[in-house]
Amino acid sequence: MKVFRVTGEIRKPNLETQFKKEVLAAKPEHAVEKVYAEIGSKHRVRRYHMKIFKVEEVSPEDIENPILKKMVAGE
Repeated sequence: MKVFRVTGEIRKPNLETQFKKEVLAAKPEHAVEKVYAEIGSKHRVRRYHMKIFKVEEVSPEDIENPILKKMVAGE
């Protein structure tokens, strides 16, 4: 499994904000699906209100999320 950083934006009539989320996935497509599911369930945002700008693989040294960092490092 790899760590991907997904960057995007939420555009709803009453909410307009950018987001950056790190997720554990096998492929970039799976990472995007996971982000859609997580943000959609937490913030009640439909997929068509989200716009994904960039999906990039993150090296273990550059991971910002402490939980993911521990999982990847195996500590």
